[in-house]
Amino acid sequence: MTLESPDRTSLVDRAASGAKRIGPGLLLCLAVSVAALGAEHLEALFFHRAWLEALVLAILLGTLVRTLWKPDKRWRPGISFSAKTLLEIAVVLLGASLSAATVAATGAPLLLGIAAVVFVAIGLSYGIGRLLGLSKRMAILVACGNSICGNSAIAATAPVIGADGDDVAASIAFTAVLGVVVVLGLPLLIPVLGLSVHQFGILSGLTVYAVPQVLAATAPAGAVAVQIGTLVKLVRVLMLGPVILVLSLLSSRLREETGAQVAAERPAPRPLGLHRLVPWFIVGFVVMAAFRSAGLIPSVLLPPLATAANVLTIVSMAALGLSVDIRSVVQAGPRVTATVVLSLLALGAISLGLIRLLGVA
Repeated sequence: MTLESPDRTSLVDRAASGAKRIGPGLLLCLAVSVAALGAEHLEALFFHRAWLEALVLAILLGTLVRTLWKPDKRWRPGISFSAKTLLEIAVVLLGASLSAATVAATGAPLLLGIAAVVFVAIGLSYGIGRLLGLSKRMAILVACGNSICGNSAIAATAPVIGADGDDVAASIAFTAVLGVVVVLGLPLLIPVLGLSVHQFGILSGLTVYAVPQVLAATAPAGAVAVQIGTLVKLVRVLMLGPVILVLSLLSSRLREETGAQVAAERPAPRPLGLHRLVPWFIVGFVVMAAFRSAGLIPSVLLPPLATAANVLTIVSMAALGLSVDIRSVVQAGPRVTATVVLSLLALGAISLGLIRLLGVA
């Protein structure tokens, strides 16, 4: 008779507890994903092509379910796990599809242009917010969220500038809904603006909020658009570090202008660790891309890895849809809503200007 060690038993118990906790929500996301894949198959069967990809259908179906029924706390852990962790794993796997040749084709001018777009967009967005009557902190949060990476940038910026929970909640309330709108609407601009696959990948990387959402936005345009869009977006996310550094230098002045009493009520800004500025999945993406470029990933594994990334992304998009509350548009308030929309339009215009300026074909 063999006895299991306490450590091993504890690990098994924790794993079982974790699976039980995320199981219901994960199964719900899988069900929505299967429905989306089935709908895509029916499209191809009846119309001889899929007008809406499974990625998009998963978002739409998830949003429809969320509108008709609000999942209670039993479902939320699994939905959150699917929306965040599975998407991050998908991004890491996507790195295997990116080679050094693709990075070289991007060119130094574009990389410098991405940095310029981020800082110009932050300045414009901040100015729009102030003109529409937002407080300095709220304007900064909205500007960083729109210009860099949505909720992640807002969460990283808030402690640095001493923003409170109300500021953060108000600034991110509209992000989920608008993010879905951008993912669904951006591919429609390809024929309207006459964009090439390369141009559309760059535009998506410069305008879509989150790294994983770039996968959904660029999927209809093909693998090249996905690769370019993801690369551009990752460079854009990495700009969070310099932006946070600048805000850290300016935060004391901002707190002084707020007034001693109000400033005393706010927590002092805390320095952010490297893991907050550079998420683990970005490091994983870069490592996978390096392995691909060095020939360390056998070519026979590339198709399965791409398929796995696509499937995980579909499940994550279902979770994203299940997390979208249409009512948040109302809760955000007209000034925040107007600021976010106008800032996004300005970001799109700047991005198109960069594409034209660089002469990207």
